[in-house]
Amino acid sequence: MMRCDYHVHSYYSDDSNTPMERQILRAISLGLDEICFTDHVDYGVKFDDIDYQRYFAEIDGLRQKYSGRIAVRSGLECGVQVHTIPQYEALYDTYSGELDFVLLSIHQVNDMCFWSQEYQSGKTQGEYNRGYYEELLHVVGEYRDYSVLAHLDLIVRYDLAGTYPFSKVKDIIAEILTTVISSGKGIEMNTSSWRYGLTDTQPSREILRLYRDLGGEILTLGSDAHSPEYIYAHMDEARDILRDIGFRTFCTFEGMKPFYHSI
Repeated sequence: MMRCDYHVHSYYSDDSNTPMERQILRAISLGLDEICFTDHVDYGVKFDDIDYQRYFAEIDGLRQKYSGRIAVRSGLECGVQVHTIPQYEALYDTYSGELDFVLLSIHQVNDMCFWSQEYQSGKTQGEYNRGYYEELLHVVGEYRDYSVLAHLDLIVRYDLAGTYPFSKVKDIIAEILTTVISSGKGIEMNTSSWRYGLTDTQPSREILRLYRDLGGEILTLGSDAHSPEYIYAHMDEARDILRDIGFRTFCTFEGMKPFYHSI
């Protein structure tokens, strides 16, 4: 059985201070076959940027150092907004040859963050939930330089009013998923939902079922680990849930191409 974690952060992300090698050693101790670094890039709200040459060089060096013990993949987590799409297209054009995998996230709308409640402030629960999904729909309609959508319903994590009813956003989520599938892309199951104390998986079981029903097949598994103790956390529970929903395979990536494995 393939054991991997495809959403891992290091000290190249501004919200982590963990060296890459510590994450790798933890993954090896857990018996993982692959680990993929997906450090943050958030144009529009953050002025510091990754030193990409150093980033990719360190990954390559660690890949060689631990060859035969674990496969180390090179990725990014891109926090795209509609108005920052050109910056991400330019980034990908420059470094596509270095990348195995790219997560597409929506962390802000109109340069307003969710975690600080800046985006939600002054809006009803319905307004900020639909606004989030409308931004995501717009982005996936225009942007193609990614592999899968990370934590598709991320807004749930920062919704102080509780979980917004799926029935009220099912229409726009279906549009998002249809666009993703037709573009040859996929979605991620992000196991940080356990860590954040959410009442459901991320994305929710309803979104996962809808993705399957629409014909979605590309699916990755990631812990969103910013420190070693969260590497591969709750992955076995996640696999069981995916099997119950009806998924039989998940993907790893190399050179931006998916490879399928039995769940």
